[in-house]
Amino acid sequence: MRALIGAFGLAVAAVLVGTAIQDPTLVTNPPEHFSMRVVASGLEGPWELTWGPDGQLWATERKGRRVSRINPADGTRSTLLTVHEVHQSVQQDGLLGLALHPDFLRGSDDVFLVFTYDDAPGPTLARRLGIRKYHYNQATRTLGNPEDVITGLPTHDDHVGGRLAIGPDRKLYLTIGDQGSNFGSNRCNANHAQDLPTADQVKARDWSNYQGKILRINFDGSIPADNPEINGVRSHMFSYGHRNPLGLVFGPNGFLYESEHGPSTDDEVNLIESGRNYGWPNVAGYRDDKSYAYANWSASKGPACRDLHPGNTVPASVPTQNESAWNDPRFAPPLRTFFTVETGYEIRGIGSATIAPGGIDVYTSNVIPGWRNSLLALSLIRGAVYRLKLSDDGRSVVGAPVEMFPTANRYRDIALNPDGRTIYLATDPEGPSRDPSGAQRTLANPGSILEFTFSNN
Repeated sequence: MRALIGAFGLAVAAVLVGTAIQDPTLVTNPPEHFSMRVVASGLEGPWELTWGPDGQLWATERKGRRVSRINPADGTRSTLLTVHEVHQSVQQDGLLGLALHPDFLRGSDDVFLVFTYDDAPGPTLARRLGIRKYHYNQATRTLGNPEDVITGLPTHDDHVGGRLAIGPDRKLYLTIGDQGSNFGSNRCNANHAQDLPTADQVKARDWSNYQGKILRINFDGSIPADNPEINGVRSHMFSYGHRNPLGLVFGPNGFLYESEHGPSTDDEVNLIESGRNYGWPNVAGYRDDKSYAYANWSASKGPACRDLHPGNTVPASVPTQNESAWNDPRFAPPLRTFFTVETGYEIRGIGSATIAPGGIDVYTSNVIPGWRNSLLALSLIRGAVYRLKLSDDGRSVVGAPVEMFPTANRYRDIALNPDGRTIYLATDPEGPSRDPSGAQRTLANPGSILEFTFSNN
């Protein structure tokens, strides 16, 4: 038996406090002051939170299968749509991403939704992911006239992804996770984040190799003619080598930024570029051979994977590869990682060395001094927002991340008021949350929308 160097993965320098790892490069006492209030509560898994051009907050409820419209002034909300076809049975599936057409309420009333559904007519469950377009009726304030954009996308019971964004090029961008392959209860499933779609698959509309990818899709579901062509094949695939991408946002410069979960450490914030490979599962974070190595459980030689038992070591029958043994000219390193540890570092407990990224947004206002052109990356397990200042060209992060808004919650998504002073955060109704010492804590505001207003006094 070998030491655990990446059975499920491990990944700037870190120190141990109690059972939790604290990143000493973080700024944890920022000078800004904010007031906080609860806008709404009792939501069934708010997942997407979007500021609408009508001055309202638009939210999807993952478990409730609803699209809700929330008045940020008094928290009153109305249901625009319940999507009864949504299949929801685990902690990551259900009604997920939402994106409003760029001309919403100004020539277009289209709303795009992402959800998981059962594609099998009988008792056998066949999970799939799809995008559907709805029309917003301004008079009745309802969503109707459903039209499928793309269906049959791969999904599973873990690492679903499902974040949706519309680019300045008027294309849909969708994140799909690696389905939890080679991890936990799915450790015997082969990881396909590096597998590229073939010409035959594209022709047959077989999207099974879209696992661990970010897709770029025309509004009608077709493949954009200027999507990257890799190994002679053009598909919906825009980038690949992703693990569990849950944050996606376009900056004012048109750049696409993403946040995703690392295996036990090495959470990433990435600049996503066409045709680039982000390394997973061969690389977690930087290609630095620090702590993580790819242990491919599905390829166990001798005992089959199903006969192995996970623990603190990787069985000798499981092939293991160091990061430096893999190379691809398309590889793009992250802009920033959270909790990259040295080889041999002992990780104590789930969530002890991760922020578990949720949504991400970019702050572009001049109202809060020093914040302009900053990424705001959410943490699920630590209940905090990390502000990362971008360089002038938007291609790097400068300075230390600043920890904001720490509460005993799980921050799922974020929306910014155009006033530049007000930030809204959606919280999970359930799931683990840890304090700075690593201790488990009860959620303070489950299933809520929280408002943080800049006061600076």
